[in-house]
Amino acid sequence: MTRFRIDGRLCDESALPHVWSRCIGAGRANEALRADWREQFADVVAACGIQYIRFHGVFHDDMFVYRESYGSGFGPNTPLAAPVHTFSYVDKVFDFIVDCGVRPFVELGFMPRELATQTETVFWWGAHCSPPKDMARWVELVTRSVEHWIDRYGLAEVREWRFEVWNEPNLVPHFWTGTKTEYFELYEQTVRAIKKIDPALKVGGPSTSVFVPDDRYKGEVEDRSAMHETAAAADVDALDWRPVWIEDFIAWCAERELPIDFISTHLYPTDFAYGTDGEAVQITRYADATFDDLTLLRKLVKNSAYPEAEIHITEWSTSPSARDFIHDTPFAATSITRSYLKCATLADSISYWTFTDVFEEGGAGMGPFHGGFGLVNEGGIHKPTFHAFTMLERLGDRLLLATPDGVVTRDSRTSAVSAVFFNYPEDMAMRGVASENSYPAARALAELGPSRRIHHSIGGLEPGATFLVEIVDWEHGNAAEAWYRLGSPLNPSRAESEYLRGVADSLLRFTLTVPDNGVLDLDVELAPWAVMSLRQSA
Repeated sequence: MTRFRIDGRLCDESALPHVWSRCIGAGRANEALRADWREQFADVVAACGIQYIRFHGVFHDDMFVYRESYGSGFGPNTPLAAPVHTFSYVDKVFDFIVDCGVRPFVELGFMPRELATQTETVFWWGAHCSPPKDMARWVELVTRSVEHWIDRYGLAEVREWRFEVWNEPNLVPHFWTGTKTEYFELYEQTVRAIKKIDPALKVGGPSTSVFVPDDRYKGEVEDRSAMHETAAAADVDALDWRPVWIEDFIAWCAERELPIDFISTHLYPTDFAYGTDGEAVQITRYADATFDDLTLLRKLVKNSAYPEAEIHITEWSTSPSARDFIHDTPFAATSITRSYLKCATLADSISYWTFTDVFEEGGAGMGPFHGGFGLVNEGGIHKPTFHAFTMLERLGDRLLLATPDGVVTRDSRTSAVSAVFFNYPEDMAMRGVASENSYPAARALAELGPSRRIHHSIGGLEPGATFLVEIVDWEHGNAAEAWYRLGSPLNPSRAESEYLRGVADSLLRFTLTVPDNGVLDLDVELAPWAVMSLRQSA
């Protein structure tokens, strides 16, 4: 095996898990029936190596899995003697995902209308987020679904899936209309039902939202009065940020000897706290908030009754807003690149929310760049975050060098060397990128600096080998800025859309050739917010 030298020193290797590609998010199951969703998913999978996908609504009414009545659409439906479970729509979605070489990370929810105690609690599409009116019928729904998937895809395959019980049940009444204990009871019944089918199937939770530094979730339901101190804090990063329900969930399950194959939660580095005046205060934490939260979570799990439980962050982004214009910019690309590289060994997956702007929680977005979560916009135009993911995926699985500005890696199969570097501007002074509700406000960060020199010598390479450098920054691969300079057309023409598509993929590109001594001199000046990839050309 070739031993590489970087900056004159022999490299010591360590593992670099590709935590960014393990799982990615999407809005809801029904959106996966759309042709544009599928085209974009195939594009992202091919470029970014995605292994799992998670979304809401597999049991929502628009998937027609659960029915207690049935009709023709003319007049009232006829009650059925017993609930009927049909999977034709879900089969279309899961077949497509599996055929793409990806596995479902199955979020079990939300509640079918006819099984819900309350209906239409959240989203434009009216998700029903209540406990079931009949727990036995919920258990039957879960059982029939998992048995169907085993029949269709095989037990060995489904054993590789993950089954997550619900989504953000601490957010009452939006994602759950019950209490904390009622959610734990739902988990108990669900995990027992799935393990009865096959003990090797992997189940987890509690899928709670964000860390908080106060006691708002200590009781059975959210207590907003506990947020006042957080809202008034002068230095939010000095507060004691803790996971929501994780310790209580582990204790509940341990007491009842319930399995937990994985712990799941969401780690948006933001918060909304309420002051004494009742007004919400948007809080943006510092750039290492995700690292701090994962370090704490990993320690809690290791020291718990379930030390071998996997850790899955099933939603993560720079903010939880689907109208945050930072998502469309290079600022998000740099931020997530920095966090993924820093946190690569701290979780089994960190699922970016989401791969596409085909996402209808608040209805469709207004305009091609409206701050949606996606790596690609509704028209499939690549955002800077798409290129960041692609660059990360081209890295090897062995770490040769880690710096505050990036990494150099080796592929254990081919020994090919690759690298990713970035410039998270010094002017940010470790601030996180704040959510912005307009593009002009978001683009103000482009004024920050300074540029950063990336200078390393990489020895042990084959003389004459050619390396490709690709850079996404404010002037390259920035389709949202090109759209803004066009006058921000709400409904671009076909010619404008094609122009934006070209801008999106027009990265700064150049090649470097290894001289006869086998030492590549990498010396690049990176503009603020730039992300750079170095890889050997074919």
